[in-house]
This record gives sequence, structure tokens and C-alpha cells, in this order.
Amino acid sequence: MSLNMILFDAGTIGLIITLVLVVIVLSVFFTLVPVALWISALAAGVKVSIFTLIGMRLRRVIPSRIVNPLIKAHKAGLAVTINQLESHYLAGGNVDRVVNALIAAHRANIELPFERCAAIDLAGRDVLEAVQMSVNPKVIETPFIAGMAINGIEVKAKARITVRANIERLVGGAGEETIIARVGEGIVSTIGSSARHTDVLENPDMISRTVLAKGLDSGTAFEILSIDIADVDVGKNIGAELQIEQAQADKNIAQAKAEERRAMAVAEEQEMIARVQEMKAKVVEAEAEVPMAISEALRAGNFGIMDYMNYKNIQADTSMRDSIAKVSNDKPDTTQK
Repeated sequence: MSLNMILFDAGTIGLIITLVLVVIVLSVFFTLVPVALWISALAAGVKVSIFTLIGMRLRRVIPSRIVNPLIKAHKAGLAVTINQLESHYLAGGNVDRVVNALIAAHRANIELPFERCAAIDLAGRDVLEAVQMSVNPKVIETPFIAGMAINGIEVKAKARITVRANIERLVGGAGEETIIARVGEGIVSTIGSSARHTDVLENPDMISRTVLAKGLDSGTAFEILSIDIADVDVGKNIGAELQIEQAQADKNIAQAKAEERRAMAVAEEQEMIARVQEMKAKVVEAEAEVPMAISEALRAGNFGIMDYMNYKNIQADTSMRDSIAKVSNDKPDTTQK
């Protein structure tokens, strides 16, 4: 093999190695440096250095999620820095939603600093929806809420609550459930303080005026603009149902007491029957001792045979009279027609 061939092979291998190294270096460079994003920022007039983008890569921050909202904010005329957006991203916030909320607030002439907007987003609330609700109030419709007037008639009312987001109270303020609960409580108390259910049916705006005057939006993230009664309906006659239930309960109590008295009377009757049987047993026992006493008197000479015969005649006469009296009592009375 000649010397020229050896030198040619060595030069080819060196060229291939150089090309491979260049490809590797370019791949690492374009991986660490989003050149297309950097060019887009420069074209939009946003100054972002290459080293800043490389630092984002090293901090595991997706550069597009920072630079694109920054371009949007710059075009809208907002004074937002890249450090603010990156810190909010690292805190777990939604940078794009925050920038959209800031742009919407800026267009609507609503004062909303970046710090407050970021705090609202980190608190878990949709800050863009809150800004939109500040511009375009939201209507919350309650379910049918039932209350009972003083005369015992149930009245059902449905209300529509027009609310506007209060940006200053979004952090730490109560939500829609609290508004609905408070309005429902106000409706129930207003209906309950009415003497008749017809008063509520004739003036349903009485409910809205009374409820609105209570300041139900205190401590919430909303400002109540109006409360309108959408529907009023008459429900059950709860007072009559309660009276019926009370009467039924009184009836059951009276029946229970009557049953108790009847049971006591039956028990007393059975006791008297037992006592009568006991007395009859004593009479029979006493009658059984009479022949023995007569026999003893005959043996002792205190009772003669003629006396005994007179005793038997008296017994026979008594039995005859009892039989005649029984037959007379059993015959029907034919004297009355």
C-alpha cells in the first residue's frame, strides 16, 4: 500500500470525525438555545438574551411558556418583566392565564397589579374569569327555596342573583355556594316573618328588598348587584298537616289510655270472679260441716230425732219454694200486649 493511499485514508477519517463533532455541537446548541424563539422575541421588540434562555433550560423552565406571554404582554403595553413571569411559573402558576387577565383588566381600565393577579392565580381561582366577571356580571340562579309563613302555608321561591367579582376579595373570599346559602337563608326568614302567604305572593319584591338590605356579600369574593325573584309558588299547608298529626297523636294517646283502663277493668273483673269462687268454696266447705255437727249433736243428746225431722221438712219446703219461684220467673209475661 502506497504512502499516498495511507494519507488519503487518514484525511478522510479525520474529516468524518470533524463532521460528527460539528453535528453533535450544533445539536447540543440548538437543544439548549431555542434560536427560533429568540428570533421571534427580537422581531417583537422584546430583548431576551441567549444566556437567559440557556438559564431557563438549566432551571427546567420551558422558554416558550415564558417568552410567548412576555411578547403578548409587551404588545399590549404592560410593564411585565421576564423575572416576574419566570418566578410565577416556578411557583406553579399559569403564566399565560395571568397575562391574559392582566391584558383584559388593562383594556377594561381595572387596576390589577401583577402581584395581586399572581396571588389570585396561585390561590386556585381563575383570575381571567374573575376579570371577565368584573366586566360582565354573572347571574346565579338558586333552586326552589321553601319557607313557611305564620299562617302555616308553605311558599317556594326561586331567585336570580346578579353578582360581580370583587378582585380585592378574591383571595380569602367565599365563593358562590356561600352566596346561594345566604340568599336562601334570607328568603326563608323573610317568608317566615310574613303573617300570610298571600303577602308574599302579592309582593314578591319584598323578599328581594329584605334580602338585599342584609349585606350578604360581606366576606365573599363577589359584590351582589341585584336579587330578583324569578318564581313564587304555593306549597303544602304545613300548619294543617301539623295539626292533623297532633290530633292523630292525641287520638292515639287517648286510645292507649282507654285500652289501659279497659285492661285494668278486665283484670279487676277477673279478680272479683276469683273472689266469688273463693267465697263459694268457703260456703261449700261450711255446708259440708253441717251434717257432721248434726251427727255430733245427736250423739251428745243436744239434738233429738224430732228436731232432725223438722229440719228436713224445712229443707224440703225451702227447696219446693225455690223450684216454684224459678218456674214462675222462667214463664213469659203475657199481661202486656
